[in-house]
Amino acid sequence: MSETDFPLPPATFEFLVFSLKTQAEMQMGLYGFGEDKNPEGPNFPAARHAIDLLSMISEKTRSNLSMEEQRLIENALTELRFRFVQVMEKAKSATPREPTTETTTETTTETTTENTSDAQAAG
Repeated sequence: MSETDFPLPPATFEFLVFSLKTQAEMQMGLYGFGEDKNPEGPNFPAARHAIDLLSMISEKTRSNLSMEEQRLIENALTELRFRFVQVMEKAKSATPREPTTETTTETTTETTTENTSDAQAAG
């Protein structure tokens, strides 16, 4: 049996949900293949897109699904959104932040005004 003869799974609603869920999880870096195991890190826009597609399907099929299908898509969305937030927070905490040295215009203006007032009072 060659690779082209590999039987494809049936086209079902469950398979569509699992397929999009797996795509989102792969883009979040939750699955790794080979030795690299996701060397580039999470692809948040692609993960968000897969979650949004699943959400759109949920909205468009509302009240047309069986109870089992409705639970399947709702549970998949809940889990993906939770994991997305977790991975996003983990990525933010893993990146070192440089200290910011911002000087606001208001602070500079107030200091200049105070110095001018002090000089006029002393003079």
